[in-house]
Amino acid sequence: MYPDPNSVTRVTTIGAGPIGAGWAAHFLARGYDVTAYIHDPSERVGFDAIVHTAWISLTGLGLADGASRDRLTVVSDLNKAVQDAEFIQESSPERLELKQALYAQLGEIVPREVVIASSTSGLMMTDIQAICPTPERTVIGHPFNPPYLLPLVEIIGGKQTLPEAVTWVRDFYEVAGKAPLVMKKEIPGFVATRLQEALWREALHMVANGEATPEDIDIALKNGPAPRMVVQGQCMAFHVACGEGGMATNLDQFGPALKWPWTRLQAPELTQELRDRMVDGCNEIAGDRHFEEMAAERDRKIVAVLNALKNDA
Repeated sequence: MYPDPNSVTRVTTIGAGPIGAGWAAHFLARGYDVTAYIHDPSERVGFDAIVHTAWISLTGLGLADGASRDRLTVVSDLNKAVQDAEFIQESSPERLELKQALYAQLGEIVPREVVIASSTSGLMMTDIQAICPTPERTVIGHPFNPPYLLPLVEIIGGKQTLPEAVTWVRDFYEVAGKAPLVMKKEIPGFVATRLQEALWREALHMVANGEATPEDIDIALKNGPAPRMVVQGQCMAFHVACGEGGMATNLDQFGPALKWPWTRLQAPELTQELRDRMVDGCNEIAGDRHFEEMAAERDRKIVAVLNALKNDA
């Protein structure tokens, strides 16, 4: 039904803001022909400025064979924008009624074999696709900003989305140089944004209570957990930190601290089921690697990150 993800050569982006223009720059850098739809021609200056800024970093990272900004076409006619498109990345404003109307229109003018992905960071695809005549090929492909640098794309369909569309867009994003994460279910804020918001809420609590300044918080993150998270994430960082015992030691020894008043957020109840799911999940990721091997790998990569940041200062 859908084209081979490896055969896609032409992508359409919708939206002139940092996300829409950022996506356009990313796809250009990966060697695609890109048609960008902007609602108002007056948005072109801002759009071009974002692409220009992105291109500097993308050039430094390395462009794909054939990548060129000359392969970009910018239009303000939606019918023309989707003509010959093999994939559509929608990044229109975060207003449900606007997106619903847009998807109702796209559902009529875009061939059924073309998957349409939304960059929305807060809306549900079930709601977005509510009045779309072809909802089965609509999915969420939520990037992290800036989308031309950060690889993550969180993917989830709505109630009317076909599983085949989710699988296809996952495969396409991999071909396009992204790190897709297919979510298990629709949830507000997806995965990465919810984790980020937890940090943000704690930061606001500390600033509001005079416990830390914004500078204090950023110093703590940049010189503490952030470099470690780059190479191990959160779960594996705690798994490896406790040596041979792994996550089991972490939760059994430090689990009670979840109820200590470090946070203004209500902690989850540390049930046996939750404890076991965390332990089993970390053991699965670790596989047959010994904790010393994982710790050495973590440290080596953190040193590389710190040196890179130092050299860039």
